[in-house]
Amino acid sequence: MLLSLKKEDPHFSNPVLIGGVVLTILDFTFLFLTSGRDPGIIPRNARPPESDETLDLHMSSMEWVNNRAPNLKLPRVKDMLVNGHTVKVKFCDTCLLYRPPRASHCSICNNCVQKFDHHCPWVGQCIGSRNYPFFILFITTSTLLCTYVFAFSWVNLLRQDGRLWVNMSHDILSVTLIVYCFIAVWFVGGLTVFHLYLISTNQTTYENFRYRYDKKENPFTKGILSNFKELSCAKIPSKLVNFREWVTIEDDIQDGSYTSELERSFISSKHKFHMEMGTMYGKDGMRVPSILKELDYNDIDDHLKKKAGEKESAYEIFVPSDQSKSKTGGNNNAHEEKQ
Repeated sequence: MLLSLKKEDPHFSNPVLIGGVVLTILDFTFLFLTSGRDPGIIPRNARPPESDETLDLHMSSMEWVNNRAPNLKLPRVKDMLVNGHTVKVKFCDTCLLYRPPRASHCSICNNCVQKFDHHCPWVGQCIGSRNYPFFILFITTSTLLCTYVFAFSWVNLLRQDGRLWVNMSHDILSVTLIVYCFIAVWFVGGLTVFHLYLISTNQTTYENFRYRYDKKENPFTKGILSNFKELSCAKIPSKLVNFREWVTIEDDIQDGSYTSELERSFISSKHKFHMEMGTMYGKDGMRVPSILKELDYNDIDDHLKKKAGEKESAYEIFVPSDQSKSKTGGNNNAHEEKQ
């Protein structure tokens, strides 16, 4: 398309080429910023919060959290005051924390995310407080790029001499771009319009689908202009998780969100697993995984020996008694015969 434009009018085709390249670079840049940034993951707790922290809370639910700590009871839902409105926050069983307002747990990423909007499969990332502005720029530039290519593909066909249908039959590339951009602009354009509505009302996709603020007042909205200003001028929150930090095996084991009580007690025993690749062979030639190399079998052997000893002692006790009974019985019979 651009080559044919360049042959006819280089002064027109060069700005068109530059504009298309700029929009493409911006689109890919915002895509990488959206998919590569931390969306606002909330770090997990290794253990549930102390019960003293929840004694003075106004509990709106009598459902208790005690699956991880049977001796500790926490309210599953508690109330918080936000801009003069009562907002309910829930306890996350996986992360062992009360989610901040507007946060939610992503079932795909398995993390609690600040101001969770949705999980976008197209970018392979959650959309939250730290990458939502870049997501808006990404879908906006995608809409502009589709509209840009669609419009100038038509310009390329209309500027050629001859009938339109004849020009379309000779310029398959322009026709393909027109059809593709016409289909794509409905998806990205509709998504952009929907998110502009969410920004104007200060909602997230999750809140719009679940809470329905049209039935109750939104405690986070500040007016249309203030809502757009909050998104465009507010500072991006700093990340709470340092993904470059070194993590030891002990710290990973102590994190209750990764292992169950049985797994944690088994792994943190006297002899831990040595997770090494390879195999070993037993005496009978059976192939044994290397994960069983360093297991301590002394307690099992002692337990079996103890049981075997108890059986032997019981046998020694009962057998002589039976034999003595038989002997005494035989003597009595002989005495009776003599008589």
